[in-house]
Amino acid sequence: MTEAEQLWDWRQRIADLYYAIRSNSDIVAAWHLWCDTRTSLFLDHSQSPIEVAERQAFKGPTTFPYDPSLRLTVRLEPVMPEEITFATGADGDLSMRSFARTEGLMTRLGGELTLYWIQGYGGGVFLPFVDATSGTETYGGGRYLLDTIKGGDLGAAGSDGTLVLDFNFSYFPSCAYSSRYVCPLAPSGNRLSGAVRAGERHPISKA
Repeated sequence: MTEAEQLWDWRQRIADLYYAIRSNSDIVAAWHLWCDTRTSLFLDHSQSPIEVAERQAFKGPTTFPYDPSLRLTVRLEPVMPEEITFATGADGDLSMRSFARTEGLMTRLGGELTLYWIQGYGGGVFLPFVDATSGTETYGGGRYLLDTIKGGDLGAAGSDGTLVLDFNFSYFPSCAYSSRYVCPLAPSGNRLSGAVRAGERHPISKA
């Protein structure tokens, strides 16, 4: 396959994975599917962010155990749109604008998060964040929870204005694995003072 076809296949598999997650009423089983499928893709797919020379030793993304207390329902409050532009290397600049902010995370996680709409054809929702584990237990640049352009879609807000944010599905951007990638990271307003010990984490040292 051409590189474009390989990327197409990767995107399709991610989209199919998140569809299966949204369709499964057993959220823990859905999370195990997420973990297993990502491990398979990272080890075997041509578009894996893991360098080919490193794949034999790579055991798959490491995660915290599933924590049901970090599956949280929030309200979305509209915000005054603010546009942010990121340089993304050879891909040029990426612009996104804020459209909503959560209400309901402060007590549990020490802050609220802004949701962004990525500008450009089609657009998409983007939710990156940094928390107290960033730089120690997790990637210093933060993690993503939603990136719908690339298939990372856990489901839209309900008609009552609430949204379920399951931090057990948070993951590292590709730049955490390879310098081939330049990733947009969490804006300063998306920093939680609490520790989100759910989702992807650094491997635990055996020393």
